[in-house]
Amino acid sequence: MGCNGLSLCHPGFLDAQELPGNSSWMLRSCPETDHIYGLRLIFILTVTRFFNVGHVTYNWLCCINKRTTSSSLTEMATTEVERRRGQLAALSIAAVVIIVGVPLWWRTTETYRAWLPVSQINELAKLQLHLSGDVEVVFARGTVTPEQQKKVPLTQAQDEEHRVDEDTALRYRYETRYRTATVMEEDSLNQPTAAEADLSLHTLSESPCGSLVVYVIPESSSLLPQDVDVYIGQRRTALLRIGPQMRVGKTLEQLLAHLEPRIKQVLQVMSFSHTDITAALSDRVRLSPGNKESIADSMRAFKSSPGYEITFSLLNPDPKSHRLHWDIEGAVQTYIRPLLTKLSPVANFSIDSQTLHYAVLGVNPRFDSSRSYYTLNADSLAHVINPVEARLGSNAASSNPVLNFLLYVPDAHHSPLYIHDHKKQEVPSNAFHSPRWGGIMVYNVNGFYEPETMFPVDINIDMAKVMGVFLAQLRLLLGVQSSSPPPGFLMAPCGSAGLADWELDRLMWSRSVENVATATTTITSLAQLLDQIGNIVINDNIAEQVSSAVTSLQLAVAELEAGNLGFALQYSKEAILASERAFFDPSLLHLLYFPDDQKFAIYIPLFLPMCVPILLSLLKIVSEARQKRREKQAKKD
Repeated sequence: MGCNGLSLCHPGFLDAQELPGNSSWMLRSCPETDHIYGLRLIFILTVTRFFNVGHVTYNWLCCINKRTTSSSLTEMATTEVERRRGQLAALSIAAVVIIVGVPLWWRTTETYRAWLPVSQINELAKLQLHLSGDVEVVFARGTVTPEQQKKVPLTQAQDEEHRVDEDTALRYRYETRYRTATVMEEDSLNQPTAAEADLSLHTLSESPCGSLVVYVIPESSSLLPQDVDVYIGQRRTALLRIGPQMRVGKTLEQLLAHLEPRIKQVLQVMSFSHTDITAALSDRVRLSPGNKESIADSMRAFKSSPGYEITFSLLNPDPKSHRLHWDIEGAVQTYIRPLLTKLSPVANFSIDSQTLHYAVLGVNPRFDSSRSYYTLNADSLAHVINPVEARLGSNAASSNPVLNFLLYVPDAHHSPLYIHDHKKQEVPSNAFHSPRWGGIMVYNVNGFYEPETMFPVDINIDMAKVMGVFLAQLRLLLGVQSSSPPPGFLMAPCGSAGLADWELDRLMWSRSVENVATATTTITSLAQLLDQIGNIVINDNIAEQVSSAVTSLQLAVAELEAGNLGFALQYSKEAILASERAFFDPSLLHLLYFPDDQKFAIYIPLFLPMCVPILLSLLKIVSEARQKRREKQAKKD
């Protein structure tokens, strides 16, 4: 009878003879089908090994190898050569798994993490800001003698250091250059008024951004009133009157010592002060509770942003009583656009307007019988904004902050309406502003109502009056500080542009420092996050943005130290944009990493059935090697 395979229960192919080792049965040969059932048995044992069905040791491998090459299984199992071959087979499998399988699995399952400039980020975490202010002091005729003029030093430098906290330090360097006035400058200083002299000096030469020119004029000059020692114009120039104690006859050292504190005051007013710079670091350090003015200013102004959305809204709660007409487009071009054009180095602006009918305030005004008008108290102003804001809508197309300016015209039943402060006094502008939100102005039109008036009344709003209030509120919300000058200082009006040149410089100093502080905080937080979560993916795009932010930060810090204010602001804006893009990259928000317990839950059912037989085989090989070593040692003894 022929043989068509391997049958473990057929009497012609199985003898119940004991095999050496752990096996309890011995397979006999079927010459016709040696190659067929040998391969089948190899396949069965291989599947059994990988799915952990029983423990297959290298003895079976020895039997299989002997089965395919010899008809005597007993000799195969007892031959030392074949046992050695089975050991090598088991070791080969383990070697392939360890040398090839494990690195291949490790490589194919590792998390991609692009290189980040960690050392440079750590250096930026210890922020050391150096700010340099340049001032040129020009002596007019009658302030120094010819002998003193020859001894005037070319330059002087003064350094100040302030430790804000353990990770932030500030260093200010004031560089002063001295010279005498030219003939054309002397002619400009002979103008009738200080404003005309300021304009004439500006036409001669324009000072670069971030620098100042202080003209020292004699005591007898008629440019300044008697009680004024310093005049600050619309440009980057100031007039400093020499004191009566510094008349001709004093030494040059005494004169410079007298001028030094006054020049420093001018620098702090027109350029930057420690109070302003510390307030700009509010995202990085905690402000001192004692400096209430700086805290209020920093909380009122909007945070630095690459762009802002400005919305002007006309609220008409009673269209049946009056039809309102306002030339908002012309008013913006006349009053607002010059200011925004001058602020273009700081941010980009977009403007829109709207008219809302039947929009009422969230509180009911109270009637003051003693004054015969309605009032809004300061305590109730906070409740006005929320109901009105729900009607304003939102600009979902842009992520820039929105500055809201509302013109509210009271209805005929609550007119006139005036706003009172905490002291129950009438507010002259009849307006108020909310920090980091916008402002509201109440525009009364009760003067247009007459006993025989036919409703609705056509009313043309005085845009000059309205825009004057909104312009002042816009300056405050953008961080243009209008602090009270020191004693003896006279400041010129800001002019038609709504912003003086030195006010722009002062804002640029604050915004540059604020951008640097915000960008360093963002990039440091991102680096700490990526370091703590080792399995999170770092794409090349994120690494590129981080490297760009670090490079821009380094350039901004270097330009601040060099006193190049325009370049410092530009680099700081690039740094904050790159850091924000890297921090809020969508790839960092995906669940591309797992906790360790989830990893074990995934990999143990996959690798344990394969690893257990390999480990047991290796342990048996080690055990037999130790046994053989003991036997050899016993024979030697």
